[in-house]
Order: sequence, then structure tokens, then C-alpha cells
Amino acid sequence: MDLTQGTLEEKTGRAKKMMLYFGIASLIMSFAGWTSAFIVSSSRPDWLQDFVMPQPFWTSIIIMIVSSVTFIVAKKALLKGNRGLTTAMLVLTFVLGLFFVYNQFRGFNQIIDLGFNFTGPTSNITVTYIYLIAVVHIVHVLVGLVPVLVVLVRHLQGKYSVENIVGFELAETFWHFVDLLWIYLFFFLYFFLN
Repeated sequence: MDLTQGTLEEKTGRAKKMMLYFGIASLIMSFAGWTSAFIVSSSRPDWLQDFVMPQPFWTSIIIMIVSSVTFIVAKKALLKGNRGLTTAMLVLTFVLGLFFVYNQFRGFNQIIDLGFNFTGPTSNITVTYIYLIAVVHIVHVLVGLVPVLVVLVRHLQGKYSVENIVGFELAETFWHFVDLLWIYLFFFLYFFLN
């Protein structure tokens, strides 16, 4: 396909999608670096063995999967012209994102209750990695909530249509990325800690 063909709007949409894909690729490399460091560090003598992931981290997987489904339903509703369902699903996606963040902090509190902090005399390198990886992911979820909110506002303003959904698709792509990223990170941590 010749990427120089099409209207200015089509070319701009393709350019925005390509920039998002490059951004996602760089984020994948960052998390690959942290998970690689996690693996290398697991040979340390002070590495925790059989660390049990907090229950809220398990619940977070369900929250993220459901939030991806609600975003998919929102897009399908938009394409069918069902504004009410689109609005409801976007609001639900946003609320689920906030609930995910809340749930992560519940998980951190459970880790602290076990006697492990991020730094200091009660810290451990294993738990520090868990905090680091989870907090950086939380930041990306919060960043992902901004375009969800922007999409919701623009939808309420009637800015999207079947012919004009690039912004919607960009927000959806990033949201699915952070969802899949959490699933990967959780199971990576789970299997390497047990």
C-alpha cells in the first residue's frame, strides 16, 4: 500500500497511528528491560522465594479484561450510531480504570502488611521490583485514562462518526495495550516468584 495516497485526513490518521505504535514499541522495550533485570536479580541470595501475589493483583486482571471489553462495545455501539450505549461503555471503561488503580494500592497495602516496603530497612529487592513494575504500569493506566476521558468528552460533543474515529481508535489501542501489559506483567511476576 502506498502510504502517500489518500486525503490529508487519511494520511494524518495513518501518521498518528504509526506514532502510537512507535510509542508502544518503546514502552514494550522499557518493560522488557525491567523484567530482564528482574530475572537477572532473581539469582541474588536475598531473593524472596515463594512470594504470594496479593489478591487485589488477581482482581486487577479481571478489571482490565472487562475494561477492554467495555471499550470494544463502546466502539461497536459508536459505529452503529448508538450514542447512549457508547457513552455508558466509555464511562464504565473510565471507572474500571480508576478501580484498577485503587485495587493496585490495595495490593501494595497487603505487601506492606507482610512487612515489606519499597525502600528502607524493611525492603527487599524482590518486592522493590514488584513495586517498580506495578507503579510504572499504574502511571501508564493513568496516562491511558486521559485519552479515555478526552474521547468521552469529544463523543458527548458529537465529534465522532463512522467516517471520523481516529482519535477513538488511538485511545482504544493504547487502552488495550495497557490491559495486555498488565496481564503479561502479572503472570510474569507470578511465575517467576513461585
